[in-house]
Order: sequence, then C-alpha cells, then structure tokens
Amino acid sequence: MLKLNKEDIKQEVFDLYDDYAHNRINRRDFMQKLSIYAVGGLTVSALMSFLMPDYVGAIQVKADDPRITSSYVSYPSPKGGGTIRALLTMPKDNQKKRGGVVVVHENRGLNPHIEDVARRAALEGFISLAPDALSPLGGYPGNDDDGRALQSKRDRNEMLEDFIAGFEYLSQHEYNTGKVGVVGFCFGGWISNMMAVRIPTLAAAVPFYGGQPPTEEVHNITAPIVLHYAALDTGVNKGWPEYEKALKENNKEYTMYMYPNANHGFHNDTTPRYDKAAAELAWQRTIDFFKQTL
Repeated sequence: MLKLNKEDIKQEVFDLYDDYAHNRINRRDFMQKLSIYAVGGLTVSALMSFLMPDYVGAIQVKADDPRITSSYVSYPSPKGGGTIRALLTMPKDNQKKRGGVVVVHENRGLNPHIEDVARRAALEGFISLAPDALSPLGGYPGNDDDGRALQSKRDRNEMLEDFIAGFEYLSQHEYNTGKVGVVGFCFGGWISNMMAVRIPTLAAAVPFYGGQPPTEEVHNITAPIVLHYAALDTGVNKGWPEYEKALKENNKEYTMYMYPNANHGFHNDTTPRYDKAAAELAWQRTIDFFKQTL
C-alpha cells in the first residue's frame, strides 16, 4: 500500500479539501476534482482516506483522563428551540474558583476533536464549556459530512445566540471566578469575534482563522483579542486588513499572529492540514493569554 505524507500532497489538494469542508462544493464534485491529482499509483480513495479526519488516533486527552471531570450539561437555546447540550470539563480538584473558557466548534457540530480541545483547556486549569450548536437538530450525528449538512440548516445568528447563552451559563457556574473567555475555530472563530462584539463582559477572545465581524460593530469590543491566522488561508485572510484597520481606529487591544506555510485548520490535529509547530505555538499563546486575562 502506498503510504502518503503531507509533503507528497499538492497545495491545490488542500485548497480543494477546504472548499469541500466549507460546503462550497459537494462530495461528488470534490471526488471528481480530486481525481485530477490521483496519479502515479495514487487513487482517489487513498487521497480521500488521507484527507479525512482521524478522531480516534489523534485524541490527546481521553474522556476518562483521571486529572479532569467531564459531564454533559444543557441550557435553553434562546432562538433555536429546545436545549443546547454542552460538554463541561474542569480539573479534578474542582473546589477552587477558576476562569472559564467557551470552546466553539467548527462548521460540523461538537465532534470528538473539539471535545478533546475542551479537555485540554481544562488541564490548563480552566473550566471549559463546549456547546453543540446542532443540539436543536439532534446533535452532532457522528460524522462530519452529516454534521456540515445539519449545521447548514441552522441560522448562524441563532447559533451565535446559543453560544452567548453558553457564556452566560458558564459565568454563573459556582466554580467560575466570573471571568469567561472564548476560543473558536473556523466557524467558531467567527463566533469568537462576534461574541467579542456582542458581550461587554467577555474577558478574552481567541479566534482561530475566523471570519471577521462587521467593521461598524468593532467599536463595541471591550475584550482583548488574540487572533491566529494561517498564511495559506487566502479566503479568511481577505477580511483581515479591514478588520485590523477598524481595531486600530477604535483603539482596541489585540495581537494578531500569522503562521507561515500553514493552512486553514492547522490547529486540528486529526487531518493532514495540521501543522504541529504552528498548532503548538498558537495553543501555548492562547493558554498564556487566558492565564493573563482570566
């Protein structure tokens, strides 16, 4: 069997996967276009297998890790109907008040990777809450294709309200200090930016390669922000210059990091877009920032 390495894959393949992962092309078109790169003994199925996430093999902090306690909680969905299910995780020694972190998933619901990230945040000493915006539709369905399809059926502004409600839930937790920040990835990056716009009491925001808020709303931001962008992520990066201009004009506190030769999704260690050096550096910067602000 031909063993693939990240270095063997052309950038165009990663760009194609990015289009697929963001619903800009459907699965059939993705496979058809992928066939262009299936050369030299490389098959489409092999490429597909290589690009798809490996949730089992990439888990860093297992659900039964003895250093943490995790449970699923629920709170009302303001506009989506019903309740939002969320993973609540904290250090095992939970008799101490701690800063809180809302962890916001990508455009496919609360999958095992984001739950893993939430547990990582808890290991760093925070109470983390990872809501599933797909809860009103039955929750994350167990695979990303169906997850993306489900999430596309929800209004993103209604989902924003669900995560704001998650912030309020965590703010009122008995072991929270009253300080809550947010970190989000892709769609979650946009949510993080929008929570900074919408929540005056937000303590910190860390969007990873997230869409930017309307510039006319930037003046509402009170939280300091750390932003992580991937140099090869041309789509999301288009909005940065205007956003940065608005942040400067409104004297907002922010730090932006651009990671060279990194793709959108570089922090997600379940796919070959993962960039270990960039991901570890970005995460350490995130944790350091939260320790300063929360």
